[in-house]
Amino acid sequence: MVMQLITAFFGSVGFALLFNEKKDKLLLAGLGGLLAWGVYLLAGVAVANDALRYLIASITLTFYAEILARIKKAPATIFLVPATIPLIPGGALYQTMQYAVLQQWNAFANQGLYTLLLAAAIAGGIVCAMTVMQMLLRAVSRVTH
Repeated sequence: MVMQLITAFFGSVGFALLFNEKKDKLLLAGLGGLLAWGVYLLAGVAVANDALRYLIASITLTFYAEILARIKKAPATIFLVPATIPLIPGGALYQTMQYAVLQQWNAFANQGLYTLLLAAAIAGGIVCAMTVMQMLLRAVSRVTH
């Protein structure tokens, strides 16, 4: 498990470098990836459903990115995109394509739907958390003005 977290950290840092992140934000992008994968693993203790684990991890990651965006006065995407990399269901996508190449169409369809479900869980978590964050920010701005 520790090796998975270290890999998630450095994978996120690597993608942040590809996007020409400034040096002061590389560590934060890496910590976001570590957080995302850590939450995914931790959710596995209580939840057996992979899609739900991905949803929980992406919601947590999005709140992390949105809060950092306010603190660092930077767009949330620069924290969100690299830190989402560990959540990408590469193994599921690989299996889907393998079934297609082997022309095992039933297995391809089942695995393809599973892969799409994981991707939808990630996207849904991001959208839900961003929406909640925007609602909270509007409520706070109304109270302060």
